[in-house]
Order: sequence, then C-alpha cells, then structure tokens
Amino acid sequence: MENLPDYIKINKQTWNSKTDIHIDSDFYDVKSFLAGKSTLNQIELALLGNLSNKKILHLQCHFGQDSLSLSRMGAKVVGVDFSDKAIEKAKAFNTKLGLDAAFICCDVYDTTTHLDEQFDIVFTSYGTIGWLPDLDKWAQVISHFLKPKGTFIMADFHPVVWMYDNDFKEVFYSYFNIEPIIEEELGTYANKEASISNQTIGWNHPISEIVNALIENGLEINCLNEYDYSPYNCLNEMEEFEPNKFRIKTFGNKIPLVYSIKATKK
Repeated sequence: MENLPDYIKINKQTWNSKTDIHIDSDFYDVKSFLAGKSTLNQIELALLGNLSNKKILHLQCHFGQDSLSLSRMGAKVVGVDFSDKAIEKAKAFNTKLGLDAAFICCDVYDTTTHLDEQFDIVFTSYGTIGWLPDLDKWAQVISHFLKPKGTFIMADFHPVVWMYDNDFKEVFYSYFNIEPIIEEELGTYANKEASISNQTIGWNHPISEIVNALIENGLEINCLNEYDYSPYNCLNEMEEFEPNKFRIKTFGNKIPLVYSIKATKK
C-alpha cells in the first residue's frame, strides 16, 4: 500500500466524471425514478423487510436513488458517498421529491468523523466494497453505527465475477485480495459509449474476507445467499433470460453473479 497512488483521489475523480453521464443514462432511468419507481431489487427487499420508522445508514450511495427509494418506504435515511458531485445531485433529488433523507460527502472510513448517531440498519449494495482496500476498517464503521441488535444488509456482485477479463473469455485476476487492481476504463457500465476515460483502483474481496471482517467486528451472520443472475445488465456479454435477470451468455447459470448478506450486531 505504501507505493499505491492516492486511490481515493483517483476514484473520486472517476465517480465525479461519471455522475452526470449516469443521471442521463437509460440504465439509471431517472425519469421513471422521479415518477415513483423504486430502484431497489427483490434481492435486497427480501432482507430489508418493513422499513417504517427505521433509521438507515446507506454507505456508498452514489447519487441517492436507492437512499431515496428507502425513504419512500418510510425509513429515515442518511446516505454517504465520497463523490461531491453525486452527493450534490442526491440532495437536489431529495428536495425535488419532498423527502427527508440526509446526505454526507465523505469517504466510508471517515464517516465516524461526520456523523454521531446509531441506526437500525446499515445498508450497502452493488459495486461498493471493491473500492475499499481494508474490510476490517469497513466492518468497524458498520459496527460503530449499528444499534445493539441492529441489522447490516448488503447485496453486491460476486467476487468470482471480477476474476475475468471484461469479455469473460479468461480468468484474468485472482479471486483473492493479493494486490490492487489498477485499470484504465473507457466509458462506464451505464453508458459504454460515453466519451470518458478514467483510471480506477480497486480490490477483489473473497467471500471469506467479507464474512470474517463482519464476524470479527461483532456481527453475527444470519444468512449468506448467492445468485446465478444479476438484476442489472451492466457487464459485457450479458443476456436477459427472465425479466430483469441477466447472465453471462457463455456461462449460463454455472457461476454466481451476486451475493447478499444479512448480519446482526451482537
């Protein structure tokens, strides 16, 4: 890590450059969202349950669609993201929709210096922890903000997915977290033709690393689920086999694409 470039600065620039493109994309379908469509998927909804009057901390919330969807379900939500441009947009959508969510711009690891309260639920989903080098610090943040017997819920892309090259023709990276993954990215998953080019720095975290980080920081795993599909058409070589369910064409149902975790603070 000592020779690693400033990954927060580099990744923040990347996500700032993506924000307007994502908001304008069909992928995020902001028009339907503003008209009332929830952006949450059945995978996470099944774990979240009744959210009426629940306090939720949403880590790495991008420009707030999921945070605001949670707010529409009756939760009191605080969303956190390190992209100032995304948080600015999240606040604007919150005002436009007349909701009462709050948004904080900071790195995940610094959340404890910006917020002093506890929550019924800490939530994170899809494309989040791969931007973080240290899952022990991440799990410390989750434990810090959960009330006793509070619930942590996450859904994310399976680390098996990140082993492959972009076209899923060969195993390119290790399943295990052995080194940073530094890439040059053209376009973005929400608009592959977008005329942007960015460097990204990420990490692949195996399931064992994720689960053990949570356990070691006082959380009890209630369930770990794996899914042979993605609710998003965001990778190359995907096909829709059922409405809003996508798989890699050549792999079919042979590999996991998404996992979810529910855990309780002891």
